[in-house]
Amino acid sequence: MRMSNDLIQIVVAAIIPVILAITWATAAEAYAAHHFGDTTGKMMGRLTLNPFVHLNVLGTLVVPAAVFLMTKGAVLFGWGKPVPINWGAMRDPKRNMVWVSLAGPVCNLVQMLAWGVVFKLLSAMGLADGFPRAVCMAGVLINAAMFAFTLLPIPPFNGGRVIMGLLPPRQAMAFAKLEPYGFYIVLALLFTGVLMNFWVGPVMRLATGLLSLI
Repeated sequence: MRMSNDLIQIVVAAIIPVILAITWATAAEAYAAHHFGDTTGKMMGRLTLNPFVHLNVLGTLVVPAAVFLMTKGAVLFGWGKPVPINWGAMRDPKRNMVWVSLAGPVCNLVQMLAWGVVFKLLSAMGLADGFPRAVCMAGVLINAAMFAFTLLPIPPFNGGRVIMGLLPPRQAMAFAKLEPYGFYIVLALLFTGVLMNFWVGPVMRLATGLLSLI
């Protein structure tokens, strides 16, 4: 029962960091697309940091909570309401795809560092105990996990789109054919332990190590 109570406390502490990690990364992509000439996001009201505009009930709340509970806090994954992007409206669609795809992971990296700074400030004031500490630690780890997951070099993940933007046109089209199978590939890597042992896990350990250096 104690483990169950601890897990519930962790889930409660993670609610705000999860929502911000997912929705602000989505907003970052909308802002990046607009910067490069696509006005679709602006017309649909997606150029805002208001998390409720980008929130997807299933992907932002239900799936992250279910995965988190099923793995006892070892894994977290989710998504926001998809940002409508018209690549053809951009000045240089292929190259701009790289920067738009990097916007979300970079946003998660910035949030991870910000939560770390808040944790250190609270520590300096003697307030980094109990629930505030749990929220800040959740913010660091959740954003580290999102950073790692979204940069997976498999379409439709952001990392896959970065590779598509860097490859020559013919190779990019061939690589894009993996997109319908991307989630299945990631699920296979996840459940075999490859993903956690060789990518997400090391990134999260690096994040906690960096936290001690801030």
